[in-house]
Amino acid sequence: MNWWEAIVLGVVQGLTEFLPISSSAHVRVVGPLLPSGGDPGAAFTAIIQIGTEAAVLLYFWKDIVRILSSWGRALAGKDGTDRAARLGAHNADARMGWWVIIGTIPIVVLGLLFQDFIENQLRHLYLTAAGLAIFALVLGFADKMGAKKRELTTLRGKDAILLGFAQAMALVPGVSRSGGTISMGLLLGLTREAAARYSFLLAIPAVLGSGLFQALSNSDELTAVGGPGIVNTIIASIAAFAVGYVVIVWFLRLITHHTYWPFVWYRIALALAIVVLVVAGVIPALE
Repeated sequence: MNWWEAIVLGVVQGLTEFLPISSSAHVRVVGPLLPSGGDPGAAFTAIIQIGTEAAVLLYFWKDIVRILSSWGRALAGKDGTDRAARLGAHNADARMGWWVIIGTIPIVVLGLLFQDFIENQLRHLYLTAAGLAIFALVLGFADKMGAKKRELTTLRGKDAILLGFAQAMALVPGVSRSGGTISMGLLLGLTREAAARYSFLLAIPAVLGSGLFQALSNSDELTAVGGPGIVNTIIASIAAFAVGYVVIVWFLRLITHHTYWPFVWYRIALALAIVVLVVAGVIPALE
């Protein structure tokens, strides 16, 4: 991998991370199409996601600070010393802090339990194509049938658990972290914007944790012969950050006036394109 290929993959990551179209699927497919060829690997994919997550931290900085401070005050008993008060009964931001924590548990547990399977067998492109197509239909159904009336302040503990498991399904390339969370949010009655905003907030600990874990445990994958290299991984992460920030701004404006259906059709088209590329021998189904 050379520097411009790293930029291409970073741009692809930034363009697709926050849209419900699976960034991991795009990076997995685009990698073998570049001159250097080959799957850039699970470690590279996870680490450059830190770049896009830095864009989330910057865009939602005020919200994050408010949520963390409210959560800390409630936990310390500043809103009341009873159990309900410490769990955010009197403060929506404090409750959001707990909902993010609860929603993160499924992806952490399942990610650790099935790490090897996720990093190897689940990267088969036929599975990726299936995930894209199946969850395109799920997203379309959720967007059509969801009540789209609830705001984030109405979230409850059981909602956070369901949203957490929806995010965990993105451990399979092609499902999409934002796509799974947004679909579940819509099915729970959240507005399009509320579902998207929660998906961004919920992804922060999962993506940062995954990227740091991969950086520490699989750094040899980056420096191996034919690997992307540390410098190129940093370049890709920077590109992902810059593009990702622009996409956040655009996406949140888009969904206030439009449906998710363009993304549904795009996912189905991409799934078909992947199958054609694999059958034609252009890219291997599994590296």
